[in-house]
Amino acid sequence: MEVWDEGIFVVSGIHFVVLLATVLVAPVAVSAEVDNPWLVRLRGISVVPDESSTISAIGGKATVSNSYVPELDISYFLSDRVAAEIILGVSNHDIGATGTSAGNLGLGSVWLLPPTLNLQYHFAPEGKFRPYLGAGVNLTLFFNVEPGAANSIDYDAAFGFSGQGGADIALNEEWALNLDIKKLFLSTKATIAALGTTVTADVDLHPYIIGVGFARRF
Repeated sequence: MEVWDEGIFVVSGIHFVVLLATVLVAPVAVSAEVDNPWLVRLRGISVVPDESSTISAIGGKATVSNSYVPELDISYFLSDRVAAEIILGVSNHDIGATGTSAGNLGLGSVWLLPPTLNLQYHFAPEGKFRPYLGAGVNLTLFFNVEPGAANSIDYDAAFGFSGQGGADIALNEEWALNLDIKKLFLSTKATIAALGTTVTADVDLHPYIIGVGFARRF
C-alpha cells in the first residue's frame, strides 16, 4: 500500500469516528447542561494482543508483539453520569509466524491506528473514587507496513467492538489519577507474498489495552 493511500485511510478512520460521535452525542448534548463537561486524559498504555490465527497453505500461527505507547482521549459528559469518549493513539507491533512449513518467519512490523468511541456510565461522579464502565465501536487501520522476510504484506482495515472499565481517583477539583483497561474485539486478514507464493492469514487480534495516566476536567 502506498504512503498516500495509507494517509487517506488514516484520515478516513478519524473522520469515521468523529462522524459517529457527532451522530450519537449531538441529540443528547443539545439538551444536557453539565458543568465542566469536557474531560481529557493522557495515559501511558500497554497494548497486549490476545491473538489467534489461521494461515492458509503453510500452516502455523501468527504472533504479534506487545507495544507501550502514550494515548490521548477526550470525553464529553452528556449528563452527570453518562459520557462519550473518543480514544486516539497509535501503536507499533512486530509480526511473526511460528510453526509454518517454512519454519519460523519474521514478518516485519506494522503500525496500528485504532480510533475508538465508547459510551461510559460513571457510578460516583462526585466521589473521590469514580469508577466507570464503557462499551463502543472501533475501527483499526494498518499503516507503515515493513514486510520483514516477506516480499509484501497487506492488512485489511478492521471494524470491531470495545469494552472498558476504569476509575478516576480525584487529586483535587480539576485533576485525577486514571486507571483504565479496555478490550478490543477485532480481526484482520493479512495477505502475504513470500517464498514465491501468496498466502492469507485470518488473525484475531483482540488486544487488551491497559493504561495509567492523569485526567483533567474542563
